[in-house]
Amino acid sequence: MRKEQHSKGWNEIKTNDSWAIFKIMGEFVNGFEKMSVIGPCVSIFGSARVRPGNKYYDLAVNISKRISEAGYGIITGGGPGIMEAGNRGANLAGGTSVGLNIDLPFEQHDNPYIDDDKSLDFDYFFVRKVMFVKYSQGFVVMPGGFGTLDELFEAITLIQTHKIHTFPIILVGTDFWKGLIDWIKNTMLEAGNISPRDLDLIKLVDTEDEVVEIIDAFYKGRTLSPNF
Repeated sequence: MRKEQHSKGWNEIKTNDSWAIFKIMGEFVNGFEKMSVIGPCVSIFGSARVRPGNKYYDLAVNISKRISEAGYGIITGGGPGIMEAGNRGANLAGGTSVGLNIDLPFEQHDNPYIDDDKSLDFDYFFVRKVMFVKYSQGFVVMPGGFGTLDELFEAITLIQTHKIHTFPIILVGTDFWKGLIDWIKNTMLEAGNISPRDLDLIKLVDTEDEVVEIIDAFYKGRTLSPNF
C-alpha cells in the first residue's frame, strides 16, 4: 500500500512537471520579445533592504543616472532598495528603466520608477536570470545579500567558461567587497581553483565616475549586441 502511495505521488509530480514546461516557455517567450527591442542596457544589483539616505542607495541613484546619460538603459530586479535606486536614477535622467520582477513571499514589490511598458513579471528565478545575462552590457553590483551574490557568481562563471561574451562586472564599495576579493585571491587562487586571469573579470570601484569610465572604455570600438 505504501509503495502504491509513493508511486502515485511521483506520477502526479511527473505530470505537473510536464505541464510546467509550457509556463516556463511562456516566460521565456514573453521575456525575449520584450527585452529584445529595448536596446543596450546595464544591470544594477544590490540589497532590497536599504532605503533612501543610505550611502549605497544614494550612490546607486547617481551611478544609474550617469550610465543612463551615457546612453544605456538600466535593468534592475524591479523591487525596493538598490533596485529602486537604479530605476530612480534612470528615471531622473530620462533613460530607459526596466524592472524584472520576481514573485516572492516578502521584500518584492514593483518600485514606481520603472517604465510602464518595461515591467516584466517572473515566477522562475532561472528565467529571470537569463534575461539579465542575455540583455546586459554590464553588471554593476552594489552591496547585497545572497541573491546579489548568486547573480554575480553566475555571470562570472558563464564568462569564465565562455558560455557568454565577456562584459564588465563592476563591484561598487571597497569596504563591503574587499573581504570577498581577499578571500578569492588568498584562498581560491592559492588553492588553484581559479586562474590569475579570472581575477580580471571583476573590477572594484567606489564612484560613479569609475563605473562609467570602465563601461565606456570596454565598449569603445565594440559592437553592442545581446550576449548569446
